[in-house]
Amino acid sequence: MRTFSKIPGDSEKSRLIKCPVCGGKQFRRKWEIEGASFVSCSDCRLILQNPQPFPTDLKARYDSEYFDYEMQNEESFFKLMMLGLKDADFFEKIVPTLPDKRNILDIGCATGRLLKHFKLAGWETAGVEPCVESVDFGNREYGVNIRAVTLENAEFSDSEFSFVHASHLIEHVSDPSAFVAEVVRVLLPGGVFVCVTPSFDGFQARLHGSSWRSAIPDHVTLFSKSTLTQLLKNSGLEVELVRTWGGLAVGSVPGWIKKIADVLAKKWNFGDVVLVLARKPL
Repeated sequence: MRTFSKIPGDSEKSRLIKCPVCGGKQFRRKWEIEGASFVSCSDCRLILQNPQPFPTDLKARYDSEYFDYEMQNEESFFKLMMLGLKDADFFEKIVPTLPDKRNILDIGCATGRLLKHFKLAGWETAGVEPCVESVDFGNREYGVNIRAVTLENAEFSDSEFSFVHASHLIEHVSDPSAFVAEVVRVLLPGGVFVCVTPSFDGFQARLHGSSWRSAIPDHVTLFSKSTLTQLLKNSGLEVELVRTWGGLAVGSVPGWIKKIADVLAKKWNFGDVVLVLARKPL
């Protein structure tokens, strides 16, 4: 499955930033990929684009072409999200520990397919999504209350949600530190945040380097297990679970080899994707 990405346009503007995890200002050049400059933080080794596109330019990339991509892959993405939640024992072990209020905020929810599942299970649902076409579709077809804004502009109340979910979203965010702080603000005490993103210290990233499928212009920050957990801890969240999966890409090797690689990646925690589950303290 290809990852959606657009080559930065000539009209896009960029800015220099400090490391969103440790605040560092010293970087080592790493990759030049289709006009995007990736660097490594000298202190915590976070991988990020620097200079980085302005948020308005990033948001503009999610247009009708992106909507078509989401529609083509809607069920596949939904199944992957559900597999991740089940792998984290979310429904069996985490849900019983949540505050009594059963509601979910899905950030970067696309068409709202995951929200539809939770709505049918009796949860109150809300989502934010920059692609207007996806928002219109989800609200019309699923009735799941999606807002066509970014999280910081959604104006949710303090301590509103028992569960906040963001799958393959944080790598697109221009200020991950401010983003997580806003997640903490809208979470109920005792509520959980599940964050899923490509893992820079996974086997595929190490194997492919700049040709890694997640090293693309639309991904402005690439996290390892340690940098993602540190980012969440910086905002006061308590990390309870870290899982990875995905040993080798589909089609890159015979199926039997991929099965073995996937089992080992999950067992030894060097998968291509990382899920971190963190809780807001009471």
